[in-house]
Amino acid sequence: MVALLTALGIVLFFVGLLLSLAWHELGHLATAKMFGIRCTQFMVGFGRTLWSTRKGDTEYGVKLVPLGGFVRMAGMIPPSNREPDTSGKPMSRWRAMIEDAREASQVELEPGDEDRQFYQRAPWKRIIVMAAGPVMNLILAVVLFTVMLMGVGVPQNTTTIDTVAQCALPADSTARACPEDAPPTPAADAGLRPGDVILAVGDRATPTWEEANAAIRESTGPTELTIERGGETITTTADMIENQVVARDANGEIQYRMGPDGEPLTDEQGYQIPDTVTAGFLGITFAQERSPLGVADTAAFMGDAVVGVGEALVALPSKVDDVFRAAFMGEERSIDSPVGIVGASRIGGEVLAQPIPVTDRVVFLVNMLAGVNLFLFAFNMLPILPLDGGHILGALWESLRRNVARLFRRPDPGPFDVAQLMPVAYIVVVCFVMFSVMLLIADVFNPVRLVQ
Repeated sequence: MVALLTALGIVLFFVGLLLSLAWHELGHLATAKMFGIRCTQFMVGFGRTLWSTRKGDTEYGVKLVPLGGFVRMAGMIPPSNREPDTSGKPMSRWRAMIEDAREASQVELEPGDEDRQFYQRAPWKRIIVMAAGPVMNLILAVVLFTVMLMGVGVPQNTTTIDTVAQCALPADSTARACPEDAPPTPAADAGLRPGDVILAVGDRATPTWEEANAAIRESTGPTELTIERGGETITTTADMIENQVVARDANGEIQYRMGPDGEPLTDEQGYQIPDTVTAGFLGITFAQERSPLGVADTAAFMGDAVVGVGEALVALPSKVDDVFRAAFMGEERSIDSPVGIVGASRIGGEVLAQPIPVTDRVVFLVNMLAGVNLFLFAFNMLPILPLDGGHILGALWESLRRNVARLFRRPDPGPFDVAQLMPVAYIVVVCFVMFSVMLLIADVFNPVRLVQ
């Protein structure tokens, strides 16, 4: 059953990723057609075509390598405005790459395309066309996050007891069973049971988890507890002790150990290490239940997610060495290691097979898919070719040049020749392919595992 659920999770998440890529390209296609640009192909994936069908001017299909997608538009590269070189000198390798790209773009033109080419559209229209793909990913991420956070909700601690520990151990203990010399917890001595609801600690009412947690940590010695059990209110006394517990801030958020550089310390698997403090100890864990977030909290969550994606993009170059070592030298991958489509799908399968409530599994998968779409938005907006952000930057530069020329009454400089940057685009593509291959090898033979 575990193997079946794992396989199902892999397939479902993989399909979700393919649909996200198709959704991205749909943004380019719809806006390009809206502005009268001829689109010859709408493809999900790269390489050999596995399936395709033609409708109107456009061929729709799926290709072999699911590492992205593309919409091919007529006239992505403008014709050269340079005078033909009649000197007979051989072209430089850079110039040859530029002219080869231009020629490949011009070969695709057909009769009737004279006024249906991408470069002929106003810069603001080209910006809309190129931004539409990433924006579609952003929209999908916002919708998925909103449904999960405001509809299904997030786990929130309650004042109901979930488990009662039988022995008192420090927070950083790795013992899986109670040592013979370990003292019993105050909760076990007081006869507390799972399902009990803590109403008060001493003379302090505890209607929320934050207040119950704070009251317990501030108590030592014999302390009266008011609890609700089976619909009845009863009192009992627990002899509270001091113990090493996980550090939390005023809002109850876990605090982590910080290194000399101000960054959280992590263990061998890449998990952040919680800090500890000495405080009052009862020996219970609180149950959680899902509660929908409000608009402000949802917006704050998505804002944090955007910041996290930005930080991940900035840190991505520094992860190349780790991925190389994981792929070819067998070094263990950390929990924050980059993953590709195969790795992400594998994590999806691993999550779906976990013995946790179905709602938790579905929410995790959907939130992970939302995070992937947020990453696709941010990554594609990077101002480098062949990414969408590179074309947007070219259109912005063209608009600036034309406006400056108009301001100073100079001749129109014409469209920005994006072909001049094609050699850079080729370098970016080669780097992307090499990194993707490394990720694929690492994801297959040395995958990131959320459950150790």
